[in-house]
Amino acid sequence: MSPAGPADWAGPADPVPGSLADLTAHELAERFASGAATAVQATEAALERIAATDEQLHAFLTVTGDQALKAAGEVDAARERGEPLGPLAGVPLALKDVLVTKGVRTTAGSRILDEFVPPYDATVVRRLRDSGVVILGKTNMDEFAMGSSTENSGYGPTRNPWDPTRVPGGSSGGSAAAVAAGQAPLGIGTDTGGSIRQPAALCGIVGVKPTYGLVSRYGLIAFASPSTRWARSRVTCAMPRPCWRRSPATTRWTPPPSPTPRSTSPRH
Repeated sequence: MSPAGPADWAGPADPVPGSLADLTAHELAERFASGAATAVQATEAALERIAATDEQLHAFLTVTGDQALKAAGEVDAARERGEPLGPLAGVPLALKDVLVTKGVRTTAGSRILDEFVPPYDATVVRRLRDSGVVILGKTNMDEFAMGSSTENSGYGPTRNPWDPTRVPGGSSGGSAAAVAAGQAPLGIGTDTGGSIRQPAALCGIVGVKPTYGLVSRYGLIAFASPSTRWARSRVTCAMPRPCWRRSPATTRWTPPPSPTPRSTSPRH
């Protein structure tokens, strides 16, 4: 990874001093708990960072700003009422566009699905929402997760925040670039043969690939099976994962019924 990019590029985040967009997920969670910041403020900071940097980086395919601010407001209201909240409630997140989202276009990086609006949420998405995580939008990827550079998207390539002349890796390069650029403190990607680990290395962030079967694949578009998260610190990745991991009751596998044996008698 190059320590310096083009002369007109100030770094992966072009940071505004003191911006909430530069905090990690666990740092945001601590500020929420202490009352030093709100989920709405963190979401606004993330959306401002996206607006300031994504024209060059192209990490996002769809930004759901209004939905994100509404979700953040609901978390803040619940916190004010003293309701118990999960450890990541109010934290903004970038979601790879391979997971279906109810009412929000899902393309898997392909023009074939340009107008596909799913009628349901993937299990990972539903659990994130139920846990109060604020989804900022859907991130770019190699088409149908077939690639390792995020240059093969039907919507154009994503750039590496550390040096826009270089690739962020793939196929989950949009989520990796978003986290590295401070557009989101957390991101969800998918990994079949390195699509989480390799972009994490190229973008200088932490990527976790879970044990196969730990995370539900329901609502995950074919080819990329297990999903995981991105973060800018190992502490964040060590936080509890109740929002997307399966419960023991959902990991049981029931074998299909045995097929009826075919007759071996000769035809007449």
